[in-house]
Amino acid sequence: MNSLKISGFNINSKKKIIISGSKSESNRVLILKYLFNTDIIIDNLSSSDDTKVLSKALENQTGIVDIDHAGTAMRFLTSLFAVTNKKNIILTGSDRMLQRPVEELVNSLKSLGADIIYEKEIGYPPLRFNGFNQTNKLIELRSDISSQFASSLMLVAPYLNDGLQIKLVGNIFSKPYILLTCEILKRFGFSCIINKDEIKIKPNKKVSIKNYSVESDWSSASYLYSIVALSGIDLKLSSFKSNSLQGDSKLSKLYENFGVKTYFKNDEIILKRSKSHRMKKFIELDLIDNPDLAQTIIVTSLGLSIHTKLTGLNTLKIKETDRLVALKNEISKFNTDVIIDDQSIEINNFPKALPENIEIDTYHDHRMALAFSPLSVLVKLVINDYGVISKSFPEYWTILQKLNFDLEFDN
Repeated sequence: MNSLKISGFNINSKKKIIISGSKSESNRVLILKYLFNTDIIIDNLSSSDDTKVLSKALENQTGIVDIDHAGTAMRFLTSLFAVTNKKNIILTGSDRMLQRPVEELVNSLKSLGADIIYEKEIGYPPLRFNGFNQTNKLIELRSDISSQFASSLMLVAPYLNDGLQIKLVGNIFSKPYILLTCEILKRFGFSCIINKDEIKIKPNKKVSIKNYSVESDWSSASYLYSIVALSGIDLKLSSFKSNSLQGDSKLSKLYENFGVKTYFKNDEIILKRSKSHRMKKFIELDLIDNPDLAQTIIVTSLGLSIHTKLTGLNTLKIKETDRLVALKNEISKFNTDVIIDDQSIEINNFPKALPENIEIDTYHDHRMALAFSPLSVLVKLVINDYGVISKSFPEYWTILQKLNFDLEFDN
């Protein structure tokens, strides 16, 4: 297994950090560009593996389409292949992807008139597509499994002859991602109305814009926020907006709990840790809208020895790995108490000093490698399977090298 020895004791914070486009925005825009056959120019497209996999799948829609670990691609392509009347295409992925449920999304598409067959286990990929004939425009969708199911359906809704009306049932997890989808649809000139638990989208096959500029990825920025919180240095990041569409832009408020202030200047943000900030002894945060930030925040708390509880994490069990179990396993290596259940994690009782050279296992999950790496400003670490970061943030190790982190790669 490839490993990385990493330490960041002498950071050079004078260089501005450029982060590529949001994966969430990029993938939604790519689906719309393909679906409506528009020559729209996309600026600052994400450099992530997930976006590259989706782009390749959209270009080669024959036979077996393998999207590997790309969960967004699985959800978005399921709806796209269904409503565009594809036949005898099989959508599959990695072993872990074949364990991630899609039944709620498939049932919704079937109720609209899609012919989809499970190739192996009912409720899970691989999926075979055999055509589409819209018979309905009203569907109910459980919203406590994955917000990507709703977004997947919303993206194809204007393409449908009768449009679409979605009734969300249950607690709505990761709602900002649903709002993001709606706002991107509006930017393309489509009608999208969200009223409490109902989403209404009218049919319309005419795109009204020529260019789309993707904002840099706030989820990727979270690891730099963690570095600032743990080291006390200042950092400049670009390009970000104070009126961001991305739900994880809430990061700027969440990290005020750790003394990090965010200053917007033109297209960049300046991160500073306040010298007067008094850390709380206990922090509790509900991340039902921002579960992808959980790993970063809990590791920041570990580095600062803050008793922290994070809730609203129900969806973490069906990500690239069971992220709650993975966090418990790795944080426990630092002689810290970790308590998890199906929707929360809590850490407390820290050692006087973090142990050196702990090996972090990443479980094929990019966010495990990314989230733990900021601890290297405090102690030397070893990150196993370090290449996994390419899924969302392939330039990250290069950025750390520019900041004068010491990285030793063992291939």
